[in-house]
Amino acid sequence: MSKVRENYVRPLDLKHGRVDMTHGSGGRAMAQLIEELFGRHFDNEFLRQGNDGASLPLPAGGRLVMSCDGHVVSPLFFPGGDIGCLSVHGTINDVAVMGAQPLYLAASFILEEGFPLADLAKIVESMALAAKHAGVPVVTGDTKVVEAGKADGVFITTTGVGVVPAGVALSGDRARPGDVILLSGTIGDHGMAIMALRESLGFSAPIVSDTAALHGLIAAMLACGADIRCLRDPTRGGLATTLNEIARQSGVGMMLDEAAIPVNPEVAAACEFLGLDPLYVANEGKLIAIVADGDADKLLAAMRAHPQGARAARIGTVLSDDHHFVQMTTGFGGRRIVDWLTGEQLPRIC
Repeated sequence: MSKVRENYVRPLDLKHGRVDMTHGSGGRAMAQLIEELFGRHFDNEFLRQGNDGASLPLPAGGRLVMSCDGHVVSPLFFPGGDIGCLSVHGTINDVAVMGAQPLYLAASFILEEGFPLADLAKIVESMALAAKHAGVPVVTGDTKVVEAGKADGVFITTTGVGVVPAGVALSGDRARPGDVILLSGTIGDHGMAIMALRESLGFSAPIVSDTAALHGLIAAMLACGADIRCLRDPTRGGLATTLNEIARQSGVGMMLDEAAIPVNPEVAAACEFLGLDPLYVANEGKLIAIVADGDADKLLAAMRAHPQGARAARIGTVLSDDHHFVQMTTGFGGRRIVDWLTGEQLPRIC
């Protein structure tokens, strides 16, 4: 009986319990946290191997793509999502815009001492559900605990691996003069959902984050046979900064049409109230496509046929420009330079 009592560990109190330093010590409490929370929700054949890394089958043909992304969003929970699903969607999208089919995820958690286990459980459940819906399992991971005051609840780093089929080559240096710029939907939804919550702004139509995994939309785009040069998800720095990155990589300029760029009215109102430009606000469920002019209509039709591209729009063209400027024709008939984001417009957004 004494041996039984010695080995007995009470189940995690997911309703009232809190993270403590023993949950990161490498001992019995950490094993219990991994088994009863992470293992339970992320369960799959690769994670069940129980080793320091996952042994995975090697895809036949194609090229491997790997991406890593840290998530420090504040607040952790927001309209339309939380840090858990965001960490899955963000890394899946970084892999998918390379033309790859995402295959596996790894996740690393930095937990702060005192963080409520109930909140951690919500985050892990959300993350597991997002991975399940995307068909991309979390196959390995790591957990560390730091002292109270040394973090902000929880930080999550995810790494994704995918495979690019033979014949697919998407890159930010492939845009050419004459190409067309397409956008899959409205901009600014994620960033303004976070800011509206931080600033306690109430709108008749609440702003909801657009966080979503885009690999299904991308697969449909690739299947249509259009000559796609580049795909990119405009996260931190928004549409404007992402297009400047591509312009610099490809050594081209761009001309945008302000009237063609879709922005939800409540997002536009919030941006005006806070003095922000929606072109620079983060998105977590939208993509930019640069495509050869002759295939632009075909690709746009394929995007609009998918639920995540229903509001896709043709927003500009690629130009020859030695200065690599991104410009925009405004609603007043003039032109403006759409420059790089200077500084941090919206910190802790993803």
